[in-house]
Amino acid sequence: MPVNLFAPAPTDLRPIAGVRLGVAEAGVRKANRKDLTVVLLDEGAWVAGVFTQNRFCAAPVQVCREHLAQGAGIRALLVNTGNANAGTGQDGLARARASCVALAHLLDLAPEQVLPFSTGVIMETLPIDRITAVLPAALADANPLHWGRAAEAIMTTDTLAKAFSAQIQIGGVPVTITGISKGAGMIRPNMATMLGFLATDACVAPTLMQQLTQELADGSFNRITIDGDTSTNDSFMVIATNKAGHPQITSLDSPQGQQLRSAMLGVAQQLAQAIVRDGEGATKFITIRVEGGRTGAECRKVAYAIAHSPLVKTAFYASDPNLGRILAAVGYAGIDDLDPNLIDLFLDDVHVAIHGGRNPSYREEEGQRVMKQSEITVRVVLGRGPAAETVWTCDLSHEYVTINADYRS
Repeated sequence: MPVNLFAPAPTDLRPIAGVRLGVAEAGVRKANRKDLTVVLLDEGAWVAGVFTQNRFCAAPVQVCREHLAQGAGIRALLVNTGNANAGTGQDGLARARASCVALAHLLDLAPEQVLPFSTGVIMETLPIDRITAVLPAALADANPLHWGRAAEAIMTTDTLAKAFSAQIQIGGVPVTITGISKGAGMIRPNMATMLGFLATDACVAPTLMQQLTQELADGSFNRITIDGDTSTNDSFMVIATNKAGHPQITSLDSPQGQQLRSAMLGVAQQLAQAIVRDGEGATKFITIRVEGGRTGAECRKVAYAIAHSPLVKTAFYASDPNLGRILAAVGYAGIDDLDPNLIDLFLDDVHVAIHGGRNPSYREEEGQRVMKQSEITVRVVLGRGPAAETVWTCDLSHEYVTINADYRS
């Protein structure tokens, strides 16, 4: 069961002016399930993205990068689940490009104005004929209100759809933000299999889009980890339709730019944390906060070392306060001049270790009380400087092994 996560109510998801979404059943891997999504954008929308850093990146990731670099003006996104189209060589690239050609033909666009996305099983041939056959049905289904349907259609091992909205005022004008994401396993920061799509009707200068997207990713999807594996298909896209009507934002450091970035980051973090809460087999949602570092980079090193440790994660699953495992992870994180005698460790309100050793007042029953909770905060104080960073992860359960052992069954 997901950790304190609930399916989005369609009425809570706000439409974005200039965006329509349609879904269809293509039978990519399984029959009788929504597995194909089209996202249609009005002319004048700006799109930017960040993608997996895995060198063995999937065909659709390669095509997305090519199309964005050409600057043709993106007007449509095409997403399939059930098949990652990764590890498929030149044939996979040809099929990804063919899907763009097919959708572009139906919309009277250039193929370079379509971005393809795939998620699912790796090293299997993408059934392009099934996808192209249902594109007319997906287009017929396109509607500004179909964010919830799209969130369901991009799922793989997810147990719940993930979608959130927010609304703010910029210069007295309502501005809306809505996003969806998918992912439950093969999740690690490095552009974080994970897909995220975040749209706003805000008026944003095109020169800001890539910076905005990278900053949003760094503060959300690049702060989550489930199992330490970086997917071949990770993609996070940000869309600004420029329909809200307020004066265009030309600097993210302006009051309006900061306001928009903060609101969009809030939605992006909800989407990212939902992936952790719905992590494969997860029973606990864990916040890891590392403070007192010299730099943010070394704080992240320590946080990820803790979050990726199978010994730490299994201890959380068992509610076993075997907390020396956390200190061991801090020690091997890769900070060569780390002084263990300066380190403090907290579990929520419980002060476990002080100056590198067990706190004399710490009692194991207090640690176990916290470990039994469904939401836990681990706080490590390094005693080296002013920097602090936060990442989010989950425990590692028997169910995770079962899900991944049976994934292709």
